[in-house]
Amino acid sequence: MAEHDIRDNRPKGLLEAYEDGQVTGRIVYFTLDADPAALVAVHTVVEPAHEGKGIAGSLVREFYAMAAREGVPVVPLCPYAAKWAARHPDEAPEPPAELVQEAKAQLKADHPELW
Repeated sequence: MAEHDIRDNRPKGLLEAYEDGQVTGRIVYFTLDADPAALVAVHTVVEPAHEGKGIAGSLVREFYAMAAREGVPVVPLCPYAAKWAARHPDEAPEPPAELVQEAKAQLKADHPELW
């Protein structure tokens, strides 16, 4: 699997993959305002010209690693991230059900454009 240049753009809620200075994929996310806090993956998108290069998987893996470094769980509301997490339980601990419900409620209330 190729290494991808992945950068966190926290102010915009984007984890982005770059190749030759161009964004090739991204995870749209937000930080859950709860106790505990969590990183909530909403969408994973790879530009069509870059599909099949492992970018989406690299993004999700880095998203979980970033959360682990911060000591917070991940809530994968994004279908791709959820499927990836199910295939990699050693890297992607399942969040508590109540945290998932809080993330869905905050997404709907605070980020309706992403709902």
